[in-house]
Order: sequence, then structure tokens, then C-alpha cells
Amino acid sequence: MKIINKKAENVKIAYIGGGSRGWAWGLMSDLAKCEDMSGDVYLYDIDYDAALVNEAIGNKYNDCDGANSKWYYHAVKTPKEALEGANFVVISILPGTFDEMESDVHTPEKYGIYQSVGDTSGPGGIVRAMRTIPMFEVIANYIKEYCPNAWVINYTNPMTLCIKALYRVFPEIKAFGCCHEVFGTQGLLCKVVEEYLGEKATRNDIKVNPVAVNHFTWLTSATYHGIDLFPYYKKFCNKHSDGMEMQTDNNWMNNFFVSADKVKMELFRKFGYIAAAGDRHLAEFCPGKWYLESPERVNEMKFALTPVSWRKQDLKNRLERSRRLLSGEEAVQIKETGEEGVNQMRALLGLCDLITNVNIPNLGQIPNLPLGAVVETNAIFRSDELKPVFAGNIPNEIYPLVAKICSEQEAVSDAVAKRDLGAIFNAFASDPLVTCSIEDAKKLFNEMVENTKDYLTDYNL
Repeated sequence: MKIINKKAENVKIAYIGGGSRGWAWGLMSDLAKCEDMSGDVYLYDIDYDAALVNEAIGNKYNDCDGANSKWYYHAVKTPKEALEGANFVVISILPGTFDEMESDVHTPEKYGIYQSVGDTSGPGGIVRAMRTIPMFEVIANYIKEYCPNAWVINYTNPMTLCIKALYRVFPEIKAFGCCHEVFGTQGLLCKVVEEYLGEKATRNDIKVNPVAVNHFTWLTSATYHGIDLFPYYKKFCNKHSDGMEMQTDNNWMNNFFVSADKVKMELFRKFGYIAAAGDRHLAEFCPGKWYLESPERVNEMKFALTPVSWRKQDLKNRLERSRRLLSGEEAVQIKETGEEGVNQMRALLGLCDLITNVNIPNLGQIPNLPLGAVVETNAIFRSDELKPVFAGNIPNEIYPLVAKICSEQEAVSDAVAKRDLGAIFNAFASDPLVTCSIEDAKKLFNEMVENTKDYLTDYNL
């Protein structure tokens, strides 16, 4: 790689999970739009044929209207080919298949336990972590061997536990996790600005201080051109106490990624701080009787339980779109995703400065959470440097909720590292969503583990 006239050339990006039919296409579009970087993207996937398809699709972006840079895509068969000499590593994998996720999400329903996402917390998130953490241990060792100085960007969930595994195996790794949930809350605050200040704002106009852990992030401050938005947000939440109006058929259970932000605003009225994730995620970190007691309660709160059957159908749709993109029936188009990944790369190459929210180990940026626990706060990106912004303590009002989740994540990380099924179950049984008896919790855990045993071969089952 070299930088000439404030442009980075010959940048090498390794994409682990390079057969992706979603995140990869978004990255291709964002890279093509970028004016000051160019180079090569090496696609590694256990499904080599899927990586080959993305190689062909990715290279089409070079001739796309609006392309500002050239990126050449290469499907490779080994992690070494992808990683050796890489400047950046992007990780976006599905740990297992949607069959395993179907068990993660829906098996607990037998015991009256409902999950709106099931990939980060709750029983589904914990069992998913049992599959995912060993995979990330392998990836961390590959990075240590082939590109120890690369910057590593993770998009895989459970985010916190993935980042924790990377640093546990390779403490010197330069890794961080990206999540766009805070961006959505900034978008909601733009509506607050328009409604009460009469001005059109963009997400970047809203300056926030995020704290806590991924998908259960909170804002302790939010300003627009120096104006404190909390008093206006309070009025906004009171006015819209039944949630935001949405373009739907009013059957919230069939709009699987839509919410009215009713959970988010109710949490503000309860605690006085802005919950900064989507309702589907926020609900899973709260006690199970609050928002996920039943499908009827979910419908009342105007968000949705996303069934894995929908994800399976969506995968079929994306596979069909992949075929169309490959054949040329559908032209690739440059559409900026709003994700920060490319800007983070630019900043780390010294092409700009950037402050944005990321998931990294706690170095003291949140003093009242454990050092080393993976937390979500703002960080400053500069040339080959990432420094967390001091975010301050978790406020007392929300500390019991956040501390319980953080301690559970630490317990799961340690238990999975040791492959200690008893310790994993203890964390599982104490999760806020596991509202059944301890006896039923044990039955549930055993059944979920049995259903995903093909991906737990290094556990003593």
C-alpha cells in the first residue's frame, strides 16, 4: 500500500465471509463511491463458490455509474491468501446455518420465552455464542500469523463476545466492532429537531455520547449545534407515547424489521436516558415480562418477533438476486449504505479524522464497568490509531440493567473459552429473558445444545 497525493493506493482488504449476499455488496458499493482509496479485496469463505460469485459481482462495480475508484475482487481458497499482507480485515460470517438459528430463536417458545432477534442476548444469543466464539478464536490465530498489524472490523453478532474472543486469543490485535443502531437513534433525534426547532438536521449534526454494551447502548447526552436535545426529546416521547406513525398494515407481527420506537421512548420515560438501539434489540435486554412476555405484548408495543422462516425466505431472495447480478439481468448500482466502515478505513490511513461509536475493550472509558469488558462508546480514528473517548460512568438509573448484561457477557465469554457447559448454563439460566423454572431452563438448554451440536464438536457433549 502507498499514499500519493492524499490518496491510498494498493490497499488490501481481506473479507472473511466473502461469499456474503448482503454485507459484501454494501461494502462493494461504499468502496466504489470512495474517492481517495483503491486496491484489492480478497474474498475468503468456506463456500468458495459463493466467493467466486461475489468476485464477479464486485468487479462489475468498476464500470458502474458513479464509481470513483477501482477495486479488484479475488476469491481465494485459503485464509492465508486472503490475510497475508492485508491492511484491513472485515469479518462478516453466519455462525452455522439458519437451521441452527431457527432453534436458537424458536425452541425457547415452548417455555413461553420469546425473542425478537435472538443473535446477541437471551438464550438464542448465548447458544449462538457457543458456536461463534470458537470460530473467532481460529480467525484470531490466523490474523496473528498472517497480518498481525492489520486493522480488523467485525460485523458479526454476538458483537461483544466476538470482539472479546479476538482480544483474548491475540491481545495485540487491532480490532473493533461496528454497529449502526446508534445511527438510527440519531435519525430519530433529527425528527425531534425538525418538530421542535424547525430545522432539517442530518445524522452527523447530532452529537451523542453513547455508553454501555452493543445493542443495549444508551445516550447520556445528545446535542444539535450545541443545543441540549434531552428536554425536547422528553416532550417528543410524551407526545408520541403510543409510538411513531409508520407506513404499515398495522399488523406489527408481519413487519419484521419495523418498529414505532415505542420501547425506546418508554425506556426514556422510565429512566431519563435515551436508549440508542432499535426496539427489537432493546427488548431482549430487559426483564422478560416487560416487552417480550407474549406475542400480544410485542404487538402492543409495535415491534416484531422476526421469525427465522422469514430469514430463510430472504436468503432465497438474495440468492436469486445474486444470480441476476451475476448474469447481468440486474445491474449493480452504487448506493451508499450509511455504514462507517469505509470512513473508518480512510481515517486509519490518515486520509481524514473521524469520531464514531465502536465496540472495543474497556480501557477506562466507562469507569464503572469492568476493565477489559467490551463496551460501546465513541472513539477517535486517526492515522493508524484508534482511541476511545472518555464516556463517563453508566448513570445510576440504568446501571443495574447494564451491569447485569455486562457481567453475563463476561461470564459467557469465560465459560465458552473453557468449554465449561455448567458455567455456560449458569449464565443462560440467569439471563433476563429466561423466565421459566430452573428445571425447565435446564431442559431448554440441553435441547438447544443438542440442536446445534454439529457446530459444537470441541465441547464435551
